Amino acid sequence: MDGDFKNVTPLDASKASRAMQLRAALTGLDDIKPNLTCNYLVKGWLDHGAFSVVFGESNVGKSFLALDMGLHVAAGLPWHGSRIKSGTVVYIASEGGTGFLNRVAAIQKERPDLTNAANGKFFILPITVDLCASNDGPEIMALIKELTGSPALVIVDTLARSMGAGDENTSSDMGSFIGNIDAIRDRTGAHVMAIHHTGKDVSRGARGHSSLRGAVDTEITLTKEDGVIQAEAVKQRDMHTGSVFSYQLIQVELGHDQDGDAVTTCVVEQCDAPKKTIKLTGQANTAMQAFSDALLKHGVVKTGDLFPNNRQCVEVTVWREYCDRHELTSGESDSARRVAFHKAKKSLQNKGVVCIVDGFVWRCDDE
Repeated sequence: MDGDFKNVTPLDASKASRAMQLRAALTGLDDIKPNLTCNYLVKGWLDHGAFSVVFGESNVGKSFLALDMGLHVAAGLPWHGSRIKSGTVVYIASEGGTGFLNRVAAIQKERPDLTNAANGKFFILPITVDLCASNDGPEIMALIKELTGSPALVIVDTLARSMGAGDENTSSDMGSFIGNIDAIRDRTGAHVMAIHHTGKDVSRGARGHSSLRGAVDTEITLTKEDGVIQAEAVKQRDMHTGSVFSYQLIQVELGHDQDGDAVTTCVVEQCDAPKKTIKLTGQANTAMQAFSDALLKHGVVKTGDLFPNNRQCVEVTVWREYCDRHELTSGESDSARRVAFHKAKKSLQNKGVVCIVDGFVWRCDDE
């Protein structure tokens, strides 16, 4: 027997070990049970040990959001109503420089309870790193392990400034970046969040090679309207999508520079989502102008359980007459005018701009 073992090469032993791993991992249907434990870091937003990307246009407030979330995780405090699992956070501020440190100082001034609770568990690495083609990946992993042991969250801000000479649009370079992110996750157990930008076409999401979207577990997109920023989870591998957080950036004065000018930055303040406005163009916009004119001359308040008691209505036939007067269509025939009106009416109904009951129409969003 001993002689047999002497003839076993390391390669054969490795193959045998791998075969045992595969056999042990094989699972039958009878062995499957529901897992009812939520492995969250920030409930509804981030899973423990996963990979997320927060993206949006420039200056929309991505870093402010990430910093706010990271400090709550380090402090062990709920993040604006969402439960968290407390742990050490490392923020790699490859882009922020002095401006980023001022943001932290602003939170220290406005939320000392938060920063005091996070003290000793929140670390900042304010330096450009290369997670694409250099040795920075292993060095960062070693540093993180030395500082924290097992961190809860590592934030990479931004993806573009953390790729060195790599090209985010190529498969090989993005693959190298993702490989380093996966290595950090595997060796430290941390959730890794990368801050990123949208491309020229905002509707296509985060810019760069498509392999990024395939690799991430969570995508959080940021949009801004009328000073209100909305963060929305648009992709979740193991959670429901649709979580939304609305916030404003409130200016904080830190002091004065050498010329006596105020030095300011911002902090996150949760707020209500803005009321959605429906932008109308073309025939729909013309039809609503005609509706307003018809309402001025012929508006009535209808009674009954299907009609609003706080706004005026107008007959649909009267509305159409005013649409004809506004030249809703350039077509001369009655058929062309009828078709144009029907199309505009249906479009406005589908968008929730107008309501129609028993031949009367009113504007849905009137107070």
